[in-house]
Amino acid sequence: VQLQAFGGGLVQAGGSLRLSCAAAGIAFSISDVGWYRQAPGKQREMVAIITSGVTNYADSVKGRFTISRDNAKSTLSLQMNNLKPEDTAVYYCHVNMWGVNYWGKGTRVTVSS
Repeated sequence: VQLQAFGGGLVQAGGSLRLSCAAAGIAFSISDVGWYRQAPGKQREMVAIITSGVTNYADSVKGRFTISRDNAKSTLSLQMNNLKPEDTAVYYCHVNMWGVNYWGKGTRVTVSS
């Protein structure tokens, strides 16, 4: 199983970034998927997930971030708009298939004020 996330970078507050995650070696279409993030000195937290077809977002990103999946391409995306300095973190894509968790290596997002 391979999860490769990309699309992170440095952006000014108010800007946008789109993260993508390519999955290989996994039954992506039947898996629960999501994005998590870990800021310096903090625990990893859920950002957005799609579980059994239902989408949920952390309160801090509602209305600004949109998660989507393309089962035909086995890709997961996170469109991030109106970014804030507090969104600075390493973002990880996550897949849960049959109760087993898989994590990508992460992509860093830095939002300057």
